[in-house]
Amino acid sequence: MNAIVLMALKRPYTFVVLAILILIYGVLAAVRTPTDIFPDIRIPVVAVVWTYNGLTPQGMSGRVIYYYERQLTTTVGNIEHIESQSLYGRGVVKIFFQPGTDVAIAQAQVVAVSQTVLKQMPTGITPPAILSYNASSVPVLALQVSSEHMTGSELYDLASNLIRPSLVAVAGVAIPAPYGGTQSFVEVDLDQHKLLAHGLSAQDVSRALAQQNIVLPAGDQKIGAIDYLVETNASPVNVATFNSLPIKQA
Repeated sequence: MNAIVLMALKRPYTFVVLAILILIYGVLAAVRTPTDIFPDIRIPVVAVVWTYNGLTPQGMSGRVIYYYERQLTTTVGNIEHIESQSLYGRGVVKIFFQPGTDVAIAQAQVVAVSQTVLKQMPTGITPPAILSYNASSVPVLALQVSSEHMTGSELYDLASNLIRPSLVAVAGVAIPAPYGGTQSFVEVDLDQHKLLAHGLSAQDVSRALAQQNIVLPAGDQKIGAIDYLVETNASPVNVATFNSLPIKQA
């Protein structure tokens, strides 16, 4: 320390210049350094979102997430740890990989096992949505849509078809599908006594709806100078039309 003091006394201008340079570079570093909520943590994370409408959180945890996590630990390499959350009709699995893991290879392995495990899942479940990011990515905005004059189905359509496409255009934004609301569907109420009186079951009604509500391309028909577009009536347009579908032929 004495040597530094003696040198500073002998060469004061040198230390004044060094102090000015430190001040200038300090201001430039403070202005140019990017700021974030958290530092950049290079731990790759792959999030998998399972959807099965109507399934309780207990059912999602025991019938979907349980089998999926076992398959992940068997076939996917370099896993650091796994976090999962079961909600009503949704299951979110976050797979944290070891630092330095190739994200492309990790995501490819997760996609492959997600397709394989479908056979062990409940009937009719769809493949999951798979998102890739890093551990420093955190949600910065939570948007809630509510109304006193719109139904749950209308709110879901508004969030999914109008608000979400507008936000996706923002650079660097990753937006999940809306959670909550009510998706549009047709519910069929059955009279068990009338079905038994006609020798029918709920399976007969389900089979009739599946066979008579299909999408079939028809093509076109040229008559004279006009080429008409033709469509079949294989799919009911109005909900009331479902009541006229024949259930069984004897």
